[in-house]
Amino acid sequence: MKTTRKARTVAIALGVVAATGATYAVAVPAAPHTARATGEEAQLQKLYKEAAAEGGRLVVYAGGDKPGQADYLKEAFVRKFPKMKVDIVVDFSKNHDARVDNQIDEHHVVADVVHLQTVDDFPRWKKEGVLERYKPVGWNKVDSRVKDKDGYYTGLFYFAFADVTATKLGSKAPVEAKDFLRPEFKNKLVFTYPNDDDAVLYYFKQLTAKYGFGYLKKLLAQNPKFVRGTQDSSDLVGTGDYVANFGSGGSASGLSQVTLPKQSPWVAWPQTGAILKNAPHQAAAKLYLSWILSKDAQTNDIGTWSSRTDVAPPAGRKGIFDYKNMNPLGLGAFMSDRTALDRYKARINLYVGDVQGVNPSDPKGVLGLYPVSQNGTQG
Repeated sequence: MKTTRKARTVAIALGVVAATGATYAVAVPAAPHTARATGEEAQLQKLYKEAAAEGGRLVVYAGGDKPGQADYLKEAFVRKFPKMKVDIVVDFSKNHDARVDNQIDEHHVVADVVHLQTVDDFPRWKKEGVLERYKPVGWNKVDSRVKDKDGYYTGLFYFAFADVTATKLGSKAPVEAKDFLRPEFKNKLVFTYPNDDDAVLYYFKQLTAKYGFGYLKKLLAQNPKFVRGTQDSSDLVGTGDYVANFGSGGSASGLSQVTLPKQSPWVAWPQTGAILKNAPHQAAAKLYLSWILSKDAQTNDIGTWSSRTDVAPPAGRKGIFDYKNMNPLGLGAFMSDRTALDRYKARINLYVGDVQGVNPSDPKGVLGLYPVSQNGTQG
């Protein structure tokens, strides 16, 4: 199987490593040299020539909470298309969507492609007429539940937040939500501020809906630490006294492992992508979306559940829609009702307090309004 160190890292971080922590879990590759694969490759090479002739430049805004989180995609893309010069700028999706709105309003669009957690933005942007209509290579194989029927946006792959527990806990690691209330975990839990990340907020929303706010009170009585960013909360597990969290994606440190609850809720969603209508590098944007949705990339490079129906789930995992305690469309529905979301966030804020700390995806505050690189270089 063709993999890279970065791809393996992201597979761990996205919670697709088998429960034992021993298996690198990507989808099983299809047999090589199929007619379909050959057809996709020919289309990609044609798009590559057009992108190179355009200048070979591409700027992607990717949702995340740590610089370099999307480097695995950049590296795989450039390895296949070496004439391309690519910058993938990572920031909270809630910052990127505001950035995109501002760029559109000011007629100064510097991003070509966006792929974000804020799945509710894409129908709005379609309605506003600011997305390019484009059905990438592989679009016909994408699950109809996670793509726009007219081709303005599509789910590219699935991200997941579940349990992250220190490997040293062994069989004593918490699995279900109520396990985190055990006395031995007092002062040893670390979470991402739910009032700072809507996917984490949705995780807490499901728990309070199922177990009541009494559960949240008991959880807070454990005196957990709250930090900004799911990556930072994951990375702390297994260090010092911190042994567990839920609502994050995992770490490649080797000090922790990801498990999926069997009964209590967890979260996964289709990270959704689109091309901006006034993107300065249209050909490169089409190449990037077509590459990322190609069967080869979905099998070997994304490191998580594929949005295509003809690519198998990661090893050791069910199909993303086959978990009874997780609905991949739930986050989108939750985020689409902003009034209810903001009301719940305000209530959660009373319990966990105001968010503290710098933006972990932009710790130096350099991204600004028009970044075209991760160091904040402006367009």
